[in-house]
Amino acid sequence: MIHYTLKCANDHSFDSWFQSAIAFDKLEAAGMVCCSVCGSTKVQKDVMSPRVGKTTRRARPAPALSAPAHPAEPALRRLRAFVEANSEDVGENFVREARAIHAGDAPERAIRGQARPAEARKLVEDGVPVAPLPFLPTRKSN
Repeated sequence: MIHYTLKCANDHSFDSWFQSAIAFDKLEAAGMVCCSVCGSTKVQKDVMSPRVGKTTRRARPAPALSAPAHPAEPALRRLRAFVEANSEDVGENFVREARAIHAGDAPERAIRGQARPAEARKLVEDGVPVAPLPFLPTRKSN
């Protein structure tokens, strides 16, 4: 296992563990490493100090969690929690479901999901009420 300090394009710094340096490179190239704060997949290794083992083992205090880098971070976390608790994730079916709800062919409800930029523009042009969310969808893990 290898521990890296990472930084995203939005200047958020966070730590993560990887099976190996090669595993990190593969995951990063596939866009599977994302910022734990904003979800950005534009992540790179940040400056970090090496860990040097000691000969004697003493209990170390748990590391303190860092404070938010920006006051908007807690607000975005609350917004994300609210949206996820009060909407249905339709994933890749977002465009179809949004059109069906708008046409009255599906029950009216709050939905969220993914759409390509061209599809989202077409929904707006057609008068379907949609809005982009200021965060990426939660990554699904195995």
